[in-house]
Amino acid sequence: MFLSKIKDFWTKKIVKKRLSNVKHINSDSSIKKVGIIFDESYFYEKEKLIEQLVKNGIYSENIKFLVFKNKVKKNETFDYNVFTYKNINWNATFDSKEVNDFINDNFDLLISYYDTEKAPLLLVTNLSKSNFKVGFTSIDKRLNHFMIDTNAENYTVFIDELFKYLKILNKL
Repeated sequence: MFLSKIKDFWTKKIVKKRLSNVKHINSDSSIKKVGIIFDESYFYEKEKLIEQLVKNGIYSENIKFLVFKNKVKKNETFDYNVFTYKNINWNATFDSKEVNDFINDNFDLLISYYDTEKAPLLLVTNLSKSNFKVGFTSIDKRLNHFMIDTNAENYTVFIDELFKYLKILNKL
């Protein structure tokens, strides 16, 4: 318990230090491939969010998501990629192949769908090679290119605002 708190603090410190050196890349490409990071402890309706993305013109085969869980039970299995605090080592890198594959994937759009700062979520967003990152205003402003002011439970408002501004930015 105590070591996990220290590890969490250390990881956040490393992420904050990396954020001071962030260089935003301007991308004029349209959005075809989407990655989504969920925090399952606050948001359970990932299928409905993906359904809203499909309704707005994103093909379901071009959507990839990664789910964060605080704890995973010993015999619990998932049909999607899950990561926890245990997947982070003390150097603020990931041991999981699935997480590293997600980070290294060049998404046209990365949706950081969490509104509470947790070190593993911040780290995945920070390390991601995505061209355009979208998240909530309650998260560090340096992490995302575009932020939407709502909470995670209002996924319809989030998607409506996201696609409204993506059309304005000529990303669709």
